[in-house]
Amino acid sequence: MYDSHHHPLIVQSDLAVLLDESKPNAQAAREKLVQFAETVKRAGSVHTFKITALTLWNAAAAGMAAEDVIQCLKQFGRYELPFQAEASIKRLMGRYGRLSLISEAGKLYLQGEPEVLGQLAGHASVGSFVKHRENPDRWELEAGCRGSFKQELTRLGYPVIDRAGFHLGEELQVQLRGQTLGNRHFSLRDYQREAVDRFYQEEAVHGGCGVVVLPCGAGKTVVGIAALARLGRATLILTSNNTSVRQWRDELLDKTTLTSEEIGQYGGALKQVRPVTIATYQILTHRKSKDSAFSHMKLFSERDWGLIIYDEVHLLPAPVFRMTAELQATRRLGLTATLVREDGCAEDVYSLIGPKQYDMQWKTAEAGSYIASVSCTEIRVPLTKEKEQQYHEATARSKLRLAAENPGKIPVVRELLQTHADKPTLIIGQYLNQLHELAHELQAPLLTGEIPQHERQVLYERFKAGEIKVLIVSKVANFAVDLPDASVAIQLSGSFGSRQEEAQRIGRLLRPKQGDNSAWFYSLVTERTKETEFAVKRQVFMLEQGYPYDRRSSGIDPSSGWEAVNR
Repeated sequence: MYDSHHHPLIVQSDLAVLLDESKPNAQAAREKLVQFAETVKRAGSVHTFKITALTLWNAAAAGMAAEDVIQCLKQFGRYELPFQAEASIKRLMGRYGRLSLISEAGKLYLQGEPEVLGQLAGHASVGSFVKHRENPDRWELEAGCRGSFKQELTRLGYPVIDRAGFHLGEELQVQLRGQTLGNRHFSLRDYQREAVDRFYQEEAVHGGCGVVVLPCGAGKTVVGIAALARLGRATLILTSNNTSVRQWRDELLDKTTLTSEEIGQYGGALKQVRPVTIATYQILTHRKSKDSAFSHMKLFSERDWGLIIYDEVHLLPAPVFRMTAELQATRRLGLTATLVREDGCAEDVYSLIGPKQYDMQWKTAEAGSYIASVSCTEIRVPLTKEKEQQYHEATARSKLRLAAENPGKIPVVRELLQTHADKPTLIIGQYLNQLHELAHELQAPLLTGEIPQHERQVLYERFKAGEIKVLIVSKVANFAVDLPDASVAIQLSGSFGSRQEEAQRIGRLLRPKQGDNSAWFYSLVTERTKETEFAVKRQVFMLEQGYPYDRRSSGIDPSSGWEAVNR
């Protein structure tokens, strides 16, 4: 008989869950756990997960029931499931589906069980949204409050299902090329088709709004394009930077019957508003001063949009959230590789964009060869002797920068470049002085925000063509940079403990490779400094996805040259 003491999960009464990787079935438990919990931290072989109201509601939206969650925790739990934990799961998931918004004759109503509406009535913040309480199970709401009311209910712990419907928007004649012309080898992968089906589902509870989560390199853009083609309505696409704007335009021209005259780019010198318009979050949030109005938010109303696509939805800035709250009658699709938000606004994504409609685990995509197989390694590098005393005397903020810019990392970079001499390599860092120094040392091109856009494009093209084997990049390469041939990434430094950034940087490697479908990610971390603590935090999301980090030490005095990394 299987000994329960070898089970990998320890469930606490506050819904924290410890996963012991050293126990049998740990991987099977992880695969189940990530469907309704999020990773918080890791200490040695033990990962701490947290089950929250939001993770449970996303699980419920995907079809899971409270009993499914409880059964998983009991199946893999080392000890008996605490009564408080079981009760909390039943209570939180039990609220899902008991409230809904509907629209009748142009009026917005909240419907729900009298018991639940009675509980809501006790919250003063709810009263401002209610126009008339028709009866115990139906309230008429104030006009125009659809988004902000959903935000407030989510904040109070009461998820509401939005059945108020969507307006169609301006009609657009568009089809996918592979399906109509037959002159290209493009077709949707099964999981992309399933993601679009789940988003589109006309008669379903959440059809027409929600988030699709796919690993970097697995074709999120294609999912957005296929959804656009399925709906056939004017579409506003919002993304993270100008490089991504051009990528979306190129992909639309390549994979759909849209013409260049039907696709507008809104940003920089171009302010084109066309049936499909692509803009950046930065242009939408631009204003002359902090007290001025946002100059370009009018874009949301310049056409009768039938669909808004939020690319990299985990980056959505607060002003765009506020505008989205007013656009709840327009279909909304969020695309991301991770729903992790460092600012705590995941609830706003849920309430204003919609629940998670589709989520493919990174290891699942890797097993299907849809993305490259990535090996993650953290290399600990000691401070140089001349920097050690300076570090101990520095302020907390200066300590972080001194550790990040540790000169001892440069010989490690050189050795890694020798190890992977035949592989196209990105070197990514946070601090420009460090990057300029390294570019000079290696005689390698450097791509930063200081570089004009057209020059960046030339570097991208030369790198993809194999003319450049090593490209040094700043934070501009974190998001939506199309570098499909990168096989190695060396991270010199990052934004403190950003799980989001770590995932995006590793994502630069994930596009499938010809031949050996492998890639390598190295994170250089200064030993015995605050940088090691932040490194542990940064790695949490990838660990949740099943990517262990092989930790190594450079094993050298960095002042004396390089010695082989301990293996």
